[in-house]
Amino acid sequence: MAAHTGDVRALAISPNGRLAVSGSHDHTVRVWDLSTGKCMRVLLGHTDVVWAVAISPDGRMALSASPSVCGRLARD
Repeated sequence: MAAHTGDVRALAISPNGRLAVSGSHDHTVRVWDLSTGKCMRVLLGHTDVVWAVAISPDGRMALSASPSVCGRLARD
């Protein structure tokens, strides 16, 4: 999670265990490949700390929330 420039506040692991989604004080959501440890994608749009993330049961969507945005949905 070193790619974040702020503390990580939220983390979710995909049902198949291949991906993780993290939310941070740096206002970003990042998608990680757990087999390589590399950040695959940076999701922007929050203007405040991302304090919650979730991944759908099929692993195709991620939801994030911050005090300034009640929810942002990302699809693969």
